[in-house]
Amino acid sequence: MEDEELVFSGVRFRVVRLRRDDRVREVVRHGGSVTIIPLLDRQRVCLIRNFRVAVGRRLLELPAGTREPDEPVEETARRELLEETGYRADRWERLPGFFVSPGILDERMELFLATGLTPGNPAREPGEEIENAILSWDEIERRIDSGEIEDAKTLVGLWHARRWLDGNARG
Repeated sequence: MEDEELVFSGVRFRVVRLRRDDRVREVVRHGGSVTIIPLLDRQRVCLIRNFRVAVGRRLLELPAGTREPDEPVEETARRELLEETGYRADRWERLPGFFVSPGILDERMELFLATGLTPGNPAREPGEEIENAILSWDEIERRIDSGEIEDAKTLVGLWHARRWLDGNARG
């Protein structure tokens, strides 16, 4: 039997204390999120440099964001791509989603590949420190190998994008 007690409620998540049999765990409840892989063409991806308060520095990552309550994930992906990069996409493909950190967090991140991109002006939220970084696959691989790309959702997303590109090259 599982019992859930609210410990904290914030704007984007809640922390609950779960009691299951003789174990007690604190868990972060999150409404879900998306990550977008904006492919400019087969050779280039639009990543972002994003200042992350939690780690106190800029990370090189894929655009992503939290779902609004009852917002379809496809709409979240469209909104976040435009807000963070300024791009709109003609074509969207949903790739396998994943759990971010299931040891403490129930957040599921849905992954989307965006192609047929048209540039525009970003609609970044006040206080966001984001800039676009268009990189080739060779540059991405060098930055992964050097440890510069260390964001988990970005590593997962780029891996899925390469598999998608390789699969489409064959068929």
